[in-house]
Amino acid sequence: MDIKTFKKLAGKLPPKMAILMRGPTGVGKSQMARALADELDLPFIDVRGSTMDESQVSGIPDFETSKTAGVATFCLPSFYVRACREPVVLMLDELNRSMPQVMQSFFQIVLDRELGNNVDGEPLRLHPDTRVVAAVNWGNEYDVNDMDPALLRRFWVVDLEPTESDWINWAQEAGVDPVIIDFVRQNPSHLRVDPSTVEPGTVIPTPASWDRLNQSLSFMGLSPSEHCGTRPEGFYPLCQGFVGTEAGIAFSEFVARYEKIIKAEDVLNGQVNQDIIESASASETLAIVEKLIRHAGENDWSNDNVSNACEFIENLGGEQLIHFWNGIATSKQRDNVKKIHKVIGMKVTNLIREAKGLA
Repeated sequence: MDIKTFKKLAGKLPPKMAILMRGPTGVGKSQMARALADELDLPFIDVRGSTMDESQVSGIPDFETSKTAGVATFCLPSFYVRACREPVVLMLDELNRSMPQVMQSFFQIVLDRELGNNVDGEPLRLHPDTRVVAAVNWGNEYDVNDMDPALLRRFWVVDLEPTESDWINWAQEAGVDPVIIDFVRQNPSHLRVDPSTVEPGTVIPTPASWDRLNQSLSFMGLSPSEHCGTRPEGFYPLCQGFVGTEAGIAFSEFVARYEKIIKAEDVLNGQVNQDIIESASASETLAIVEKLIRHAGENDWSNDNVSNACEFIENLGGEQLIHFWNGIATSKQRDNVKKIHKVIGMKVTNLIREAKGLA
């Protein structure tokens, strides 16, 4: 399942319906759970089962209460108590890499939505609106415990397979450096490498590792968009450590040859001439079109902006013109849509008719 479909469905499930996300490390499982919490406006609690022991889930004996009441009770962990007191998105990460005792406690949370007991023997139940999201690392390269098929049927099971479009959309919203986004758009094979195709221990690119590289480059003052056309000292070794040798070399060369980032504003202000368009590859012009679509959805365009954008798009040809129009049509900035329609609406209609053999 791609991320777009997951985001469309996950938030509409009943709160009591647990979600199980499966996929290789780095595909964005944690980010999807956090995005679900943001969508529902709920606190996000991330619990990593592989780092816990039984007492950190099922609790420790409450000796003081036991002395007073004469019965055994347990102090439950803070993450679980909070999920009982208020609605949250509770993520049980690395479920199948947990110790058996930890996994059993997690299963009780999933199956019964309860843990522990009070002095009357009653368990502490999750808040009715708390949502449980579990995640497992999936693939032959992981040393994991198998999950009982009887347990799987208690989940909505999602085999997460993010596409490069999924990642690009997320990266744009997250403020990832535009040069990294353009590199992934033009080199989708470097977004993620199947771990089973390389030697164990090999550093490989994943959606998550590109994000970590972006954060590190920004923090170190090495943002790619600020060093286009250069080879900053230490740039390649840093990339290699996050995304591996092959992707690190390819990205370093990409930045060194990337002389100019064409922004949406450059097009809107009429600063992109025909020579620039003809010298750009199809993937590069598509990247600019995507920037224009995004900009149009977030800003008010003047008549001059619309004129410059439409002139640029018309020079690209029919396929990208239709792609631009389809993207603009979904914009919430209806005034932009109306202005653009006046300029290229008829041309788009004729192109579609020609494609359908109706002209």
